[in-house]
Amino acid sequence: MKYRIGSWWILAAIFICSLPAVSAPGKDDKKDKPKPAGAQTVDSGSFGVFVKGQRVVTETFSIEQKNGSSSIKAQLKEAAATDASQKSDLELTSNAELLSYDWSQSSGGSLTVLPKNDFLIEKIIVPGSAKAAEQPFLMPSMTAILDNNFFVHREVLIWRYLAADCKPEGSSLKCQQGPVEFGTLVPQDRTSVRVRMELIGNERVTIRGTERQLLRLNLSGESFEWALWVDPQDQFKLMQVAIPADSTVVTRD
Repeated sequence: MKYRIGSWWILAAIFICSLPAVSAPGKDDKKDKPKPAGAQTVDSGSFGVFVKGQRVVTETFSIEQKNGSSSIKAQLKEAAATDASQKSDLELTSNAELLSYDWSQSSGGSLTVLPKNDFLIEKIIVPGSAKAAEQPFLMPSMTAILDNNFFVHREVLIWRYLAADCKPEGSSLKCQQGPVEFGTLVPQDRTSVRVRMELIGNERVTIRGTERQLLRLNLSGESFEWALWVDPQDQFKLMQVAIPADSTVVTRD
């Protein structure tokens, strides 16, 4: 399957590849030892979540790279309740392995997901309890985190799919035929889910009254099907999501 994109290729620089390696200094070159690179912002902004045309949630997010790892932070605020919020912090290695995932909400309760003995373990603290309950998952550290309502996690999965299952051919993007499956973990639901990602092709989409040429992908699972659009001229950033079954549209502000 081939789809036209720009004449440049940036996916590796966005997420999958590590930052440039630095040779170890010798005994006599301490003065020339480079300083650690500062954080590089890959993407930041906000998504508005609209149900039947009304904004119900705003997600503010940032994706940064530093010292060969990626940090994906997000915060959700409900439009009808300014004091109700959720926060998440996803830390990944340069090849998308999980380092840690933390989630908390303003009303109390938190959870953490960590690798342990080649698998994953989730630690949950419910409101009113000081002791964490633990739940193991027989899943590798390469498992994608797709927590509830955090659309930036879907953007990261798109980048991972494009980098691993697509390759440039001149000014075109050639991808694997048919959908590609990913094992994912939904920490708030304490469950694992198999999802499928597939590149559909170029489409014209109207966002905030302006028609744009974007690249469409479909994300589906056992009980859902979403359409996602990214901008191939702007680092494949997620621009819009349509969830017809829930009368929901998610748009980058």
